Amino acid sequence: MNVVVDDLRPITPEGVRAAAGRIKGHTIRTPIIENEFLNEAAGGRVLVKAEVLQHCGSFKFRGAFNRLSQLTEDERKRGVVAWSSGNHAQGIARAARYFETPAVIVMPEDAPALKAEKVRAFGAEIITYDRYSEDREEIGRRIQVERGMALAPSYDHPDIIEGQGTLALETVEDAKAQGCALDAFIICCGGGGLTSGCATILEEVSPKTEVWIAEPEGFDETWDSIRRGERQKADITRKTICDAIATPSPGRLTFPIMQRLVRGGATVSDAEVGQAMVFAYKYLKLVVEPGGAAALAAILSGKVDAAGKTTAITLSGGNVDPALFAAILHQHG
Repeated sequence: MNVVVDDLRPITPEGVRAAAGRIKGHTIRTPIIENEFLNEAAGGRVLVKAEVLQHCGSFKFRGAFNRLSQLTEDERKRGVVAWSSGNHAQGIARAARYFETPAVIVMPEDAPALKAEKVRAFGAEIITYDRYSEDREEIGRRIQVERGMALAPSYDHPDIIEGQGTLALETVEDAKAQGCALDAFIICCGGGGLTSGCATILEEVSPKTEVWIAEPEGFDETWDSIRRGERQKADITRKTICDAIATPSPGRLTFPIMQRLVRGGATVSDAEVGQAMVFAYKYLKLVVEPGGAAALAAILSGKVDAAGKTTAITLSGGNVDPALFAAILHQHG
């Protein structure tokens, strides 16, 4: 059976702008938030892109909607397959419901229950795997062949990448409306879909803005890859609370973009992430999941120097299990 092959076309600013047009009215233009306590801690101005308020609680719905919006009628009938620890899964499931297309999501068996529940609530089928011994992409591609479905990778596809880049386009536009020029943009980074999409459009609309990535300890292979000049792999047997960005390696498409455009990286510990989550809850009144708090942790820990600068950061996801959130509040509150 014929299946959709990988789309290796270039990722461009024009593609991000086109994605912005497709998702308009279907996604939430999330606010940028400025807080005096955060500015004081950073020693500069920090503009928080509150993507925790996006549909499905993360930026992932942007790329998911952009991807599915471009499927043919026949592809939509056959359905879509994706792999994700939860946020992309929810984005694909919600977009699939909108376009009335079947969706199969390959999720780790230890994915947060809250994320799995929401995926099922949107009507998608979940196939679980052991993240420590099995390859989710291999499973997903096998399903693609068996069922003739279209692929919607969690980060390594032009439609996904350009959809995620709309976040930075909105941030720059809204910052300019407030009279702000961004010196830096810190992005929570897993496989690099959000980072590469944002960096692509920032190069055009805000070329003086330095792009930084924030990664969890043990899964900081993207910045390591950039420094070494070739893609590195993380030890996936390691544990981290940042499940959303605990990816094994930067993508084939995302890595060259990040290698060219990312200026620095910060590695944050689980403790620093937990402290950032508590800060967001206390001072920003936002619930942030661990992976979504990595950029904030990079600022609060001082691992990215924001003193005297105007820096944008992503709060990229808010889907945290209540029990884990309560434990982190108790430990770091």
